[in-house]
Amino acid sequence: MEIAQLGEFGLIDRLTKNLENKNSSTRYGVGDDCAVLHYPDTEVLVTTDLLMEGVHFDLTYIDLQHLGYKAAMVNISDIFAMNGTPRQITVSLAISKRFTVEDIEQLYSGLRLACEKWGVDIVGGDTTSSYTGLAISITCIGEALPQDIVYRNGARNTDLICVSGDLGAAYMGLQLLEREKAVYYSQFNELQKKIATAQKEGDQEKVANLKSQISNLSQPDFSGKEYLLQRQLQTEARGDIIQRLREAGIRPTAMMDVSDGLSSELMHICKQSHVGCRIYEKNLPIDYQTAVMAEELSLNVTTCALNGGEDYELVFTVPIGDHAKIETLDDVHLIGHITEEKFGNILVTRDNQEFELKAQGWNPLKS
Repeated sequence: MEIAQLGEFGLIDRLTKNLENKNSSTRYGVGDDCAVLHYPDTEVLVTTDLLMEGVHFDLTYIDLQHLGYKAAMVNISDIFAMNGTPRQITVSLAISKRFTVEDIEQLYSGLRLACEKWGVDIVGGDTTSSYTGLAISITCIGEALPQDIVYRNGARNTDLICVSGDLGAAYMGLQLLEREKAVYYSQFNELQKKIATAQKEGDQEKVANLKSQISNLSQPDFSGKEYLLQRQLQTEARGDIIQRLREAGIRPTAMMDVSDGLSSELMHICKQSHVGCRIYEKNLPIDYQTAVMAEELSLNVTTCALNGGEDYELVFTVPIGDHAKIETLDDVHLIGHITEEKFGNILVTRDNQEFELKAQGWNPLKS
């Protein structure tokens, strides 16, 4: 169905007709000029992300349901990175004419899956047309008690530096997808050239045969690399880590989610906290598939782990007195410690050489 058949409000009604609010702070959701939220005793956290087709995602290799899921999760992750609890999101879409109603329903199904996982209400948004593809803007609203909020500027000398999960897998998944996309289009374009030549020669049998070859282009074999694809295409916000920290009685002194690369996030923490850091290459958590893929592509796996981005793990600092508690937490890794600012931001390699940490992660505005 073409979106024009429903119009803006018909599409909104279709996408949101079965939404059920889960949070008491959601007084009124979709259906009026504004959503109505009630937060009498807590601080309100608000974050926004804008995802642009061709910049942040490529529909050649991510389907719309996974895209919707990822778009919601990257916003929810920001609330967790403040040690907060996500409660509501608004969703704004700019849609080109190549998308159908069913396409946008698939996008929304992914959004709803992500929200259901963390008990988040969809309370509004906007839709408009686009001449350049799909754009997704999501605002996530959360809450936290004033004493629980964790900022980037709270790291102190001797604090321990921790990271959840593993690093570099999402970046390796992206490199894998980009490689297979390049192979596919190389074959596709070569066959298209042959078709054009055969058409000029009037050889219709050859044209038909070549078109058949296009439709039968082999799909890539991703066996043994499933985890890399999952990390790139099915982003997960680490609310489970926040829960484990709370249960262990640990309040981080500074925290960020790893969206642009560990090195970039650590340097943000150090700059805003006026401290330095010292992290150890041997302690960086790296999955086996990540290491194998990096070797296959002749990339330095440590560089990928430090700068790859899109892991959406949590990097945080805790007082040194929490060392014993941190060691008991599953899927949390101690990778270094905070130093005085004058000592800079240092990576200690496996052979005990020291290098200045550099922010080489994702920068969408860099030329």
